[in-house]
Amino acid sequence: MLRIGTAGWDYRDWDGVVYPPGLRGTDRLRFLAGLLDAVEINVTFYRPITPRLAERWLQAVADLPDFRFTAKLLNVFTHERRLPEKEVGEFQAGLMPLFSAGRLGVLLAQFPYSFHNDEENRAYLLRLRDLFAAFPMAVEVRHRSWQRREVREFLARVGLEFVNLDQPMVSYSLGRTAWVTGRVGYLRAHGRRRDVWFEFGEDRQVRYDYLYPPEELAELADRTRELLTKAPEVYVIFNNHPSGQAAANALELSRLLLGRQPSLPLGLLAAFPRLAPSADSTN
Repeated sequence: MLRIGTAGWDYRDWDGVVYPPGLRGTDRLRFLAGLLDAVEINVTFYRPITPRLAERWLQAVADLPDFRFTAKLLNVFTHERRLPEKEVGEFQAGLMPLFSAGRLGVLLAQFPYSFHNDEENRAYLLRLRDLFAAFPMAVEVRHRSWQRREVREFLARVGLEFVNLDQPMVSYSLGRTAWVTGRVGYLRAHGRRRDVWFEFGEDRQVRYDYLYPPEELAELADRTRELLTKAPEVYVIFNNHPSGQAAANALELSRLLLGRQPSLPLGLLAAFPRLAPSADSTN
């Protein structure tokens, strides 16, 4: 089972591009779910959601039984490396409706570049695994110190999935992999903005402002095919979200690997003309 989607879906600059004008709230989720197979919940990185909100999301995709969510762990757990009991409880409670409904594919433990491969950090991964034992969990690390065979063996042994990355090859960034350490293959595409990857100015999203050209999408397709030979379930999530680029690239990869030709809104076709040959437009 291959599921292709985007990291987040509620972006202002998607109005009139990914979404027809006037679309709001859960209608946006419903619309995107009609085009793609999965979405990575981004808001849970900043704050826990309520069970009521999760129920609303379930209702929005009720007639799409194959659609799945993944969800980022709260940044307090990953970037601050703290596990306060209150936040842990609220986080788990908020996602439980999705998990109970069989709609939560995996939790994403996304760590920063500064999270290196050492004994202390490997022990922290075990603490996270134990604390969220009810949920499947995938680990994203960005520093090349993790790109070792013993790391892959460690993750497989302790029951943690590995997140493969497509990111700029700058400094000691994790290189290209196609690892599977459990039953889920996961590939996150961040774009390849080498020039601003380690710059954190006023616009913190500029590092993800990138549109994959066809030749690079072909590379991602090859990596995805390799993951599909190793895992029964594979997620490919595009995080190059500025201006709707993640949605465009996700649709292109879906066409390459699944042969899909969905009807697309006029705004998306206008912003990304190369989508036009494979899709009929609709308002």
